[in-house]
Amino acid sequence: MMTKMTTMLSQRTARRAAAALLLAAPLAACGADRVVTGTVPNGDYRATHPIAVTHSPSTLDVFSVAGRLDAREQAAVKQFAQNYKDLGDGQITVLLPGGGPSAGGARAALADVRKALLAGGAKGYIAVGSYAVADPSLAAPIRLSFVGLKAKVATSCGQWPSDLASGSTVEGWNNRPYWNFGCAQQNMLAAQVADPRDLVSPRAETETDVNMRMRAIQNVRKGTDPGTDWKVKNSAIGSVGGN
Repeated sequence: MMTKMTTMLSQRTARRAAAALLLAAPLAACGADRVVTGTVPNGDYRATHPIAVTHSPSTLDVFSVAGRLDAREQAAVKQFAQNYKDLGDGQITVLLPGGGPSAGGARAALADVRKALLAGGAKGYIAVGSYAVADPSLAAPIRLSFVGLKAKVATSCGQWPSDLASGSTVEGWNNRPYWNFGCAQQNMLAAQVADPRDLVSPRAETETDVNMRMRAIQNVRKGTDPGTDWKVKNSAIGSVGGN
């Protein structure tokens, strides 16, 4: 009797062990399929050359003509003042050439610089100084600067840590982007963005157009198409440009 019970217990234990192995087999297979990629280098240019929002100087060079700023330079200074109003912090610094033939005209044009800054919305004090002119034969500009929010690329372009045409290694066979890939594009995007904060988060939603919304609701109630009815008039190719 004892032998029979022992045999039954052994068979039951064996069945339980077999069931446990069957359940563990799929889990083991799933674990074997996992691939850890933490050590694989990221080839995305946005990760290699990220754009950072920093507190950096923004500068503008303007040239005086006959001791005044013409309309073009005044417009540039006004836009510079608007950028300072939106993103600047602290004071605006104006540096005049400390020598050379442009020094007298730059000092005379300082009044136009002040007027253009005020017209652009800049308020507060400006610091006026001078800088040494390296080559008197060249036209020396009036240099304006302020420190504020600015988008910049954290890395420098033109670096080649590896040789693309190297025949001594197989590194060029990896089919990965080279180090400089996308660096110029990231720098151009950072230079062209109007507000660096747009690279971090979207702007708040503006109010809805009530007139446009009511027009669409009225059209739906009438059973007509609520979309905008654009009128497009095509012209024959022969009639373009006249007879």
